[in-house]
Amino acid sequence: QVQLVESGGGLVQPGGSLRLSCAASGTIIGIYVMNWYRQAPGKQRELVALITSTDATNYADSVKGRFTISRDNAKTTVNLQMNSLKPEDTAVYYCNLAQLGKDYWGQGTQVTVSL
Repeated sequence: QVQLVESGGGLVQPGGSLRLSCAASGTIIGIYVMNWYRQAPGKQRELVALITSTDATNYADSVKGRFTISRDNAKTTVNLQMNSLKPEDTAVYYCNLAQLGKDYWGQGTQVTVSL
């Protein structure tokens, strides 16, 4: 089993920055992908960024150049550095681990970008 706990959400003004963290615990082995998704009210959940077990990364076009996904040396925490935030980045952000055909989700953390 894998447990994921997100932190770091909050309220920020447009142009500001936030750093989200996802702490993973449990059995994480082999090939896996850790993802950040977000879901805005009335919209479908969308993939924001991912990092693989071999440290490859990918980003949604809407966040390229503004968001950076990274992992600590122990590979148990994945971070999402969000810069130049826009009101349209407002959403609940979820951490996801895809491993051996299974998906694990965190509880989500709210990010609100507003004056």
